[in-house]
Amino acid sequence: MVDLVRAYFDPGSPLCLPTDDVLGSAARVLSAARRSAVPVLHTRVAYDSGGADGGVFLRKLPALEGFAGGGPLAEIMEVVAPVDGEPVVVKQYASAFFGTSLASTLMSLGVDTLVVAGVSTSGCVRATAVDALQHGLVPVVVRDAVADRASGPHEANLYDLQAKYAQVVSEDEALTYLGSCG
Repeated sequence: MVDLVRAYFDPGSPLCLPTDDVLGSAARVLSAARRSAVPVLHTRVAYDSGGADGGVFLRKLPALEGFAGGGPLAEIMEVVAPVDGEPVVVKQYASAFFGTSLASTLMSLGVDTLVVAGVSTSGCVRATAVDALQHGLVPVVVRDAVADRASGPHEANLYDLQAKYAQVVSEDEALTYLGSCG
């Protein structure tokens, strides 16, 4: 579950998506993973109060300043919130792998396939899927459970992910796959 935080759903946020439809699909994928006892991990972005740990990324995209020093925009949405035993990987950059313990955590859990839901398709979802591949994992991006602020970048990145880096599947395909994992 990649960055399904309030910043993408709060109308006052510069990162707000045009719709919150992705949350329903992501919640169904999350529920299926939990039923099948598949390891679930969440990510969220957080910066120190001054934003020094955001580096060039924070300077390039000032809208990320809403993640500095904590606050409500960094909270994971309730419908997809972690439960006990589901780690939350805190990251400062687009990929959930960069500068985090994600790769070693997945390795210790014996994970070989990463089912990805979250936002944004052109940013953190894409970077995470590409890095999953580069770590020897099979990335599966759930088309209905990812979103972006505009349809052009969303569709272009899904096309490119499917062509080079990941399997892009429908929600139904993901639910069937997760159901077979139990």
